[in-house]
Amino acid sequence: MIVQYKCPNCGADMAYDSTSGMLHCDSCGRNDSIDTIPKPEAADYHDDAKAGTPHSFRKEENYEEDIRKPHLFDENQTDEYHCKNCGAVLITDKDTTATTCSFCGAGIVLSDRLSGSLAPAKVIPFTINKQQAQEAFRTWCRKGLLTPKGFMTADRIKSITGLYVPFWLYDLNGQGEADATCTRVRTYTRGEYIYTETSFYHVYRQVNLNYLKVPADASEKMNDELMDKLEPYHYNNLKDFNMPYLAGYLAEKYNYDEKALYPRVESRISDYVNSYIQSTISGYTTTAYNRKDIKVRQRHADYVLLPVWMVCYDYKQSKHTFAMNGLTGKIVGKPPLSKGKIAAWFAGISSGVFIAIKIIAVLTGGPLL
Repeated sequence: MIVQYKCPNCGADMAYDSTSGMLHCDSCGRNDSIDTIPKPEAADYHDDAKAGTPHSFRKEENYEEDIRKPHLFDENQTDEYHCKNCGAVLITDKDTTATTCSFCGAGIVLSDRLSGSLAPAKVIPFTINKQQAQEAFRTWCRKGLLTPKGFMTADRIKSITGLYVPFWLYDLNGQGEADATCTRVRTYTRGEYIYTETSFYHVYRQVNLNYLKVPADASEKMNDELMDKLEPYHYNNLKDFNMPYLAGYLAEKYNYDEKALYPRVESRISDYVNSYIQSTISGYTTTAYNRKDIKVRQRHADYVLLPVWMVCYDYKQSKHTFAMNGLTGKIVGKPPLSKGKIAAWFAGISSGVFIAIKIIAVLTGGPLL
């Protein structure tokens, strides 16, 4: 089912505007609140605008007819839909839930992939638009002290794409219990003898910790390390999912459900609990754990969509991929490094160390190494 949002004033396509937080028409400038737009399930769909209604949605009708029915090309890898604006064939892979028509640019939401178990509970809408993302990336490039001069100009951006990435947000409880033997060692001198005194302590810790909204990206296409580094997201920006937020952007459905991703999140929380226990045992010379038990329990998980700008950058026939948090503007990725700048940096450190040694030698009257 294809859903396109049409302007009630002029009939042009509308898209979500990250600046105003509303559905916006570039043609006539109309803005509509997302909350006032009827949900597709309850809307009265027509191909043409219906007078008197706040919005006209375009939907592929005749479910069993060929124009609506997806055509499988390669073992469910691609599906075929048709743009209701220009009639162009839209080829999407099996994970796409929102896209744009490559011919007329219309924002298209595939609502049949956003229903049932595939319906997100929450979404954080974009707050940074494409132009702001480009400028932020250019600024970030110029701050690279060891990046090549040509890269710092950021004039080789091949593409920049706004993408809603599927995540699971977990609420978890972590319980830890530890039994340890710790020592405090004191050394003192009495007369001609040096004494070492070792005191032994039995230490016991028991903790009960709650972790809320721990994220894990659920797309097999996304690099987990890259997505992890985009944190944190500000979860006070979470909103109940509504399809108009996707209009004009790309979006994907999850490849891994909450059970499949749970071992990864469980390991992460186990490390947090372990670190917390260790932080409570301080002031000792040595610590030897006799027993340590950590248990993590899932309390709740929500399927959500989080905003990410993906930047593809060409430099010397090599492609570099960067990601930007679409809410905070945080950028992560591995830029190319300049061998010349790295050599100069090490040379500067070496000369600085040599000068420091020379000054110390002069001041102390010692030999110059």
